[in-house]
Amino acid sequence: MAKKGLSDRQKNILAYIQEYVGEFGRPPTIREIGGAVNISSTSVVNYNLTKLKERGLLERDAEVSRGLRLTEKVAETTGQVVESVSNAVEKVEAAVTNLFKVPLLGNIVAGSPIEVGNDGDFSVYDEEDAIELSSSMIPGRHDDLFALRVSGDSMIDAMVNDGDIVIMRHESDARNGDMVAVWLSDDTTTLKYYYREGNKVRLQPANPTMEPIYVDRKDVQVQGKVMMVLRQTA
Repeated sequence: MAKKGLSDRQKNILAYIQEYVGEFGRPPTIREIGGAVNISSTSVVNYNLTKLKERGLLERDAEVSRGLRLTEKVAETTGQVVESVSNAVEKVEAAVTNLFKVPLLGNIVAGSPIEVGNDGDFSVYDEEDAIELSSSMIPGRHDDLFALRVSGDSMIDAMVNDGDIVIMRHESDARNGDMVAVWLSDDTTTLKYYYREGNKVRLQPANPTMEPIYVDRKDVQVQGKVMMVLRQTA
């Protein structure tokens, strides 16, 4: 008996994985696949990925959240150009090989400063919380990176929205114009652009409806510099 062909849903999943890898250089997560092909249940996504694996179109690494790899057989099934599929396979393999984890340490307010009461130490959340990234996304060392979830809308003109995640590099100093997380001596934290102005520091929002915050330089402690922003799409 001839093997039944792929469903439209499975074809869409394959196409999305290839498109995602081409754009971002890493495989998508299960939830991202579900959102892209209008499947609300992760178990249904997993079922279809299992079927694609059984047909030899995908390889999966259960130990890695983005452990999906297209195989060369995709070209035979979908009629896509072999070279294109080959490039996608190589990108997926490289991305999975070079994944690393960044600890998600808590929240940072992009708005009015919020009290934290912990001397500017964000490391008060579950140590197992982590964000997976590819080494190609942030060159250089990775052991000094951490992630914070943004609350508020004071940085919206810098494309940092409520719910986004910022990847930070531990820094104790900043240059004018850097977007930084700072702790203030009154036990508050905030995410702003940093500018030195004499003995003061101007913490500038990227929202025309909000005023800058001026503080004495001795009352500002830089915690980290923003290296990249992960958009909240759901």
